[in-house]
Amino acid sequence: MDGEPPVLQQHTNTDIILKLPMGKRIRDIRWLSVWCRRFTVDFGEIFIPPGLDVPKPRVLPEFKRLAHGLRSSNISILDAKTFYIPNLHYDGAGPDAYFWVGNGSEPNIMGTKVPNEVGSLDPLRGYQGEDIEIQLPGNLTVYDIDWLAVWCVEYRHNFGHVYIPKDLDVPPALGQTKIATTTTTSSVITQPTSKSTNVNCKELLRGKLNVMWEVMDEFIVIELVGRIREDQYMAFGISGTHGHPQMIGADVVVAFYDRRQRRFRAEDYYMSSLAQCDGKLGVCPDERIGGKNDVEILAGDRSYGVTKIKYRRLLQTNEAVNDRAYPLDRQISVIAAIGPLNSRDEANAHSHTGTEVTVDDVQIDFASKNDHTCTDALNSFRQEDDPEPWPKHTILGEKTITARIGPTGGKRGYMAITGHPPWGIAWYMNDLLIPEIYVERGQTYTFIVEGGDDTAQPAKYHPLYITSSNEGGYGQLSSAQERRETVYAGVEYDSDGNAYPIAAGRYCEWKHNTIDRWAEIATFDEYKKTLTLSCDDPTGQPAYLNWTVLDETPDLVYYQCFTHRNLGWKIHVVNPGETSKISGSHGLHGSVPSNLLYVLLLLTLALLPPRGF
Repeated sequence: MDGEPPVLQQHTNTDIILKLPMGKRIRDIRWLSVWCRRFTVDFGEIFIPPGLDVPKPRVLPEFKRLAHGLRSSNISILDAKTFYIPNLHYDGAGPDAYFWVGNGSEPNIMGTKVPNEVGSLDPLRGYQGEDIEIQLPGNLTVYDIDWLAVWCVEYRHNFGHVYIPKDLDVPPALGQTKIATTTTTSSVITQPTSKSTNVNCKELLRGKLNVMWEVMDEFIVIELVGRIREDQYMAFGISGTHGHPQMIGADVVVAFYDRRQRRFRAEDYYMSSLAQCDGKLGVCPDERIGGKNDVEILAGDRSYGVTKIKYRRLLQTNEAVNDRAYPLDRQISVIAAIGPLNSRDEANAHSHTGTEVTVDDVQIDFASKNDHTCTDALNSFRQEDDPEPWPKHTILGEKTITARIGPTGGKRGYMAITGHPPWGIAWYMNDLLIPEIYVERGQTYTFIVEGGDDTAQPAKYHPLYITSSNEGGYGQLSSAQERRETVYAGVEYDSDGNAYPIAAGRYCEWKHNTIDRWAEIATFDEYKKTLTLSCDDPTGQPAYLNWTVLDETPDLVYYQCFTHRNLGWKIHVVNPGETSKISGSHGLHGSVPSNLLYVLLLLTLALLPPRGF
């Protein structure tokens, strides 16, 4: 008759959810069996003990309200994997924020991303009072974690969290609480590659970077296939921490085509901090920090914009500090990136948009066979159109100039202005991105420097100095290299003749309010509206660099960072009175078109007597 359940079919290790009929509850029954009605045979039964304490959902407090307007009503644990979050509010302004779970007394970087309500691991959008369900990934259950948070990975910032009790007794996760969600997904058409015998391939950066690997005796053989330019590198290696992509502590190989030597190269790197390599700390080739390059290049090819580089290294090297072993008994988290090369043919900072660096946990079992999940062979070249650069800024007639740190403005900013690949930060002089500064001989100028004075944190230690070098980084140079550079201010020497900087000050940085929006903003003035000035120590003091420009100072010098390359730009040195003839009675900050300034400068110089070389 209608409503009769179907006859049981064969099952093997099947999870089944049964709903009791006619409003019955567990406490209303004494046993459950598999029963054949035709032959009145019991195939097996289970007895329900009296007074059974049935697992049930657990109600928790709301999210702790810490940042970005995060709040909710009381959160419920519906089963061992499912959270119900009602009345969720969040402004969506975190640049790299996710639902985040982990262990410890407070949310921390050692957490795990949790997909949002539609199963996506994209950064969280804004929520305005929505009721959502999220489910823990993989084999993770609520019994394995201490907290649920909304966490910004890039800035390591906890927006709010709720603790998970240890006395939980919730239903198992068998899909009984999963709700149907309507989503819209875009169709992605890719050309699959044929699976070769015994070939392992994993997509690291969609449409940009794949890795193939094979274990041969005591070696791991790796081939990187990347859609990169000739002035870019591709990097791959073992994450600094298992479970998520972490640069600090990572052991990677940086592979690229050396245009000067006309050969392919693969260099062993170790990352002790997120700063540019200063010869001791940062993102450094092993050979620059006392180790050796344990990578052997095997082959290289570049055609139609796709670079392929094959190399090998020992599964276990004899460098315990700089190298990590490639395990064959388990999966391990890996990281990958694409970025620009600097003038030393070393890796410069990549972007953090998610298209040029791994942002999710990618794991590889290097002992696997035929693990082929690549969907794009990267064989076709795609030309990316560069956006229009921002107009350059100029500082004229100013005797006091502040020096702080800020973002480079992507392809519209530092790179477009200088032609050099940036590290990811740059000098903001009078809160302008690397303006060209005009100074007069015989005059004294004061730079108020807030570049950071904590030598233990290379990423926040940027002393200012004035130099003949268009790259800077005097602190990285050898004695022979130092002799080829002239320093005009900001550096002194100890009794042994060792150079040290004198102008650092507290750390102040122009930070993104949300995400880096350089690609969509046509002017720097509009871009700056997306930034907020943040100083680490509100009571800290800046450093003061007083520079009296000597008569013999050349016409062009540079303001730079003592510890890192490519943060600053040009200082034009002119004779007394020339600045006022160009700018009138007051200083300008880029308000005069650059072509007009150029014409005025030429006219002024034409009226002056020639100077000797």
